[in-house]
Amino acid sequence: MHKAALAAAMMTTLGASPAAAQARPDQKAFFDLYKEMVETNTVVNVGSCTQAAAQVGARLKAAGFADGDITYFSVPDHPRDGGIVAVLKGSDPAAKPILLLGHLDVVAAKREDWARDPFTLVEEGGYYYARGAVDDKAMSAIWADAMVRFRQQGYRPKRTIKLALTCGEETTFAFNGAQWLAQHRPDLIAADFALNEGGGGRLDTNGKRQLLAVQVGEKAAQNFTFVATNPGGHSSAPTPDNAIYELADAIKAVQGYEFPIRFTDTTRAYFSASASRMGGDVGGAITRLLADPADKAADAIVSRDKVMHSTLRTTCVATLVNAGHAENALPQRATANVNCRIFPGETVDGTLATLKKLAGPKVTVTANQPIRPTAVPPALDPKVIEPMRQVAARHFPGLPLLPMMSTGATDGVFLEAIGIPVYGVPGTFIDPATSGVHGLNERIGVKNLYDARDYLFDLVKAYAG
Repeated sequence: MHKAALAAAMMTTLGASPAAAQARPDQKAFFDLYKEMVETNTVVNVGSCTQAAAQVGARLKAAGFADGDITYFSVPDHPRDGGIVAVLKGSDPAAKPILLLGHLDVVAAKREDWARDPFTLVEEGGYYYARGAVDDKAMSAIWADAMVRFRQQGYRPKRTIKLALTCGEETTFAFNGAQWLAQHRPDLIAADFALNEGGGGRLDTNGKRQLLAVQVGEKAAQNFTFVATNPGGHSSAPTPDNAIYELADAIKAVQGYEFPIRFTDTTRAYFSASASRMGGDVGGAITRLLADPADKAADAIVSRDKVMHSTLRTTCVATLVNAGHAENALPQRATANVNCRIFPGETVDGTLATLKKLAGPKVTVTANQPIRPTAVPPALDPKVIEPMRQVAARHFPGLPLLPMMSTGATDGVFLEAIGIPVYGVPGTFIDPATSGVHGLNERIGVKNLYDARDYLFDLVKAYAG
């Protein structure tokens, strides 16, 4: 290989070469911010969200934000889990603010498991690879970059625009910045509505864009502990009364139980659109379910798709088990963790009551701390949805925009608990089968990232006026 070509190839592999999508100076500035954010390790208890927040703050100040427009926050016992809130004041004090929400923390990634260093941004084959390349540093970088550009351009919005980048979204027992803001500084993030992760766009197996999705509502994640206890004894004299068997029976009861089908305005709109798009047996079954959620035959057809199955109802699944204390002793204790994703409007207490009935009298069931708020589905509000559709018509002509409910959970649940509706914005296209989110070799298409940046920048301006 020619030396110049070899050098270029090496730079691309190391992530140092600008992509073709970085033709504009503002795109290069965004890449620098995105790269810095991705390469700052923010795994809880390993890296530092506080450092990442300070880096964002430095860029905001360099763009012209005053000290009074920027608030850093953390708590003494979690000094590395801090975040940042920035405010771009609007010209109309009567217009309610909008909030741009993102999280800085990422899921852990082991170098020995990855094909590339997970904390070095690598550009390869038209993709950016790194932990957080999608979740959630793509959106967090886009939001921070938008605030920088607004200030640099002298843009004066009608509405105040707020940015909140927090830590702790990915870890159940971590200090959660969004929850802390909602409980201790609701004034700082008060907004008419918030824009968050959770939406996006779907690609087919060939990478062609199929549709845009806006997340309108989500489930609440909640863990429960099942415990069976027994006096135990010598394994040479077993008895029918066995903690492991009792726990196994309880887990099997959970496996065999289907929570009832529910619909929100969002999921009803999603399934209605899906029925017309899919047609055939599945489309017909969806139509029957919309008319009669108790139609078991239709449910069986639709629920062959695991995502549709989860979108229809609360789901609970055993994820961890631990039992016994010696190989030659009857078990004295057997425990399991059951992870539930609770449908909007349903409660932790109601789910706990169902699980207790399934477990039976010999197994205790408790809800683990922390207990998340009941998920409150926001409205399919035209003032939020229509600008998404109108701006998308310019950036992604011909693609349908579908409302959807996330089967997972985001920090939006904490804001909705204090009356701030949260919407997962469309615009960022990923292939769920190969994106590596929460898994190995997380990646995002370079062009898809820069196109999402342009779309979301224009969308925020459409809301802000």
